[in-house]
Amino acid sequence: MNPLLLAGVATVVLCLGFAGIYFLARRIDNYGIVDIAWSYAFAVTGFIYALGATGALSRRIVLAIMVGIWSVRLGTHLYVRVMGHHPVEDGRYVQLRDDWKDNFGPRMARFFQMQAVSVVVLALPFLLAMSNSDPNFHPLEIAGIVLWSIAIVGEALADAQLNRFKRDPANRGKVCAIGLWRFSRHPNYFFEWMIWVSYAVFAAAAPWGWLGVLSPAIILYLLLRVTGIPLTEKQSVRSRGDAYRAYQRTTSAFVPWFPRRAR
Repeated sequence: MNPLLLAGVATVVLCLGFAGIYFLARRIDNYGIVDIAWSYAFAVTGFIYALGATGALSRRIVLAIMVGIWSVRLGTHLYVRVMGHHPVEDGRYVQLRDDWKDNFGPRMARFFQMQAVSVVVLALPFLLAMSNSDPNFHPLEIAGIVLWSIAIVGEALADAQLNRFKRDPANRGKVCAIGLWRFSRHPNYFFEWMIWVSYAVFAAAAPWGWLGVLSPAIILYLLLRVTGIPLTEKQSVRSRGDAYRAYQRTTSAFVPWFPRRAR
């Protein structure tokens, strides 16, 4: 199938799916479930592309597996977190309720559709790579697989360490600075970004594959400037105060690095 037509099919499928998720969110009165849907949607998109793309079958299978493992792991992690707090809604969506209170329903519906479109845009490396008809794997694709393997383990480990820390009642109100969190305030975000870098590296072997760099660039901007670190840090300062400010002074915000001496 023509890549543009295939991307169009994925867009229609996801927009319909996210419309259904929107009505489910209204029913349970928790719009945080859009994060779960967003994560799982990449597995759906990867499956659509693997079925409809014209690239080598082995490459389509390998990349679909990579995307599926990452997507399902992240989506399940978010499902446990979001539904574990239900009916309490994530603070970001509580804030949106207040910001959009004059026209909340329609604006949130558009927001859900924007999430669907964002999946298709970010999945560009998948489409480019799966359209590559070369039967042999390029060294860049091997490098992408190795980088992905490291990143998926790092992200899962960071999530597991944070979850274990939070489960201990003795840590209530404290700052998690153990394991990977000793070297980065957001190791989960760092390894999430590295996963996107791995997809771009994998796609770079395909014709026009260099366009895949747009995805990790967008993700990096969102993590550093928009919905990732800025909002998380504000919430952490509000909830942990001086303890988190001290953590900020000694620990790298994003890239894991050795802690600085406290001043």
